[in-house]
Amino acid sequence: MAEDRLQSNFTYTAFIFIGFPELYEYRRLLFLPFFIIYVLALAANSLMVYVIRHCQNLHSPMYVLICSLAVVNIVVPTVIVPNMLFSFLFDWNEISLEGCLTQMFFTHFFSSLESTILLAMALDRLVAICNPLRYCEIVNTSMLVKLVILTLIRSGSIMSALVALARPLKFCSSNVISHCYCDHMALVSLACGDKSNNNAIGLVVIICFVGIDISIIAFSYVRILSVVLRAAEGEDRWKAFHTCGTHLMVMMSFYLVGSITFLSHNLGIPITTDVNTFLGVLYIIFPATINPVIYGVRTKEIRNAALKMFKMRTYKTFTVNVTTLKV
Repeated sequence: MAEDRLQSNFTYTAFIFIGFPELYEYRRLLFLPFFIIYVLALAANSLMVYVIRHCQNLHSPMYVLICSLAVVNIVVPTVIVPNMLFSFLFDWNEISLEGCLTQMFFTHFFSSLESTILLAMALDRLVAICNPLRYCEIVNTSMLVKLVILTLIRSGSIMSALVALARPLKFCSSNVISHCYCDHMALVSLACGDKSNNNAIGLVVIICFVGIDISIIAFSYVRILSVVLRAAEGEDRWKAFHTCGTHLMVMMSFYLVGSITFLSHNLGIPITTDVNTFLGVLYIIFPATINPVIYGVRTKEIRNAALKMFKMRTYKTFTVNVTTLKV
């Protein structure tokens, strides 16, 4: 009885990550591929932000949304990847409870922002293609401000509740987190006592940011495809199908991986620690890596603006060098 009472009053205040336990002896080798992917993601998204900010013809709502997506794709990996890389190299695997909750909030908060931006981008294209005459009337600065306010309220309230419900839990069974960062359910699974509220808020996250968002996104692209395919012919039809199909596949993979990582603990899905950790990291890094290709390289206006800026910078450098040589 005394032992049970002691256990019920005890709670860990620091936690240890053991992501990829089966590959523990190769952890230092994992540093290089994740470091390269992280640097490439930072560079590509930073370039997109720079190009969109400095080109006046890219200040329309669609490109503002793409720029916002690039900013989120810089912030989200930065919340977890540097700490993960240090753990690979120096075995810095420990984190305090407060640090864990802070990391949890920012990871899930900015990931939810990404979901909302993808939703807004799909709706923007829906209006532009299906109702082009009213596009400027519907999609304007006022609408973007309302979207920002709605996003902050929705993401901020749900993710704050996520952290608020995890904070008072007692972690008496273990302090080893089977992950590379503080995922909500990975932390909650270590708690003793009733976790029904935490499981419920996890399902709310899935319903709000997967069930609702992905349904609207899928409907938007299906509607866009139906309109474009009726109007387009031959090569234009295939190009429209290829573009929308690529966007849908990227979005579906983002939501699918996120759903698996959230639901694996809630529904008791038997996934090995290494696979679950990889899916959790993929959920963070994959969008940040692929979005600059989908929305940057494959978008003609952004690609041309980047090439134009690069050529101008090269020309100015060459001119300065020639002038210096003459002097």
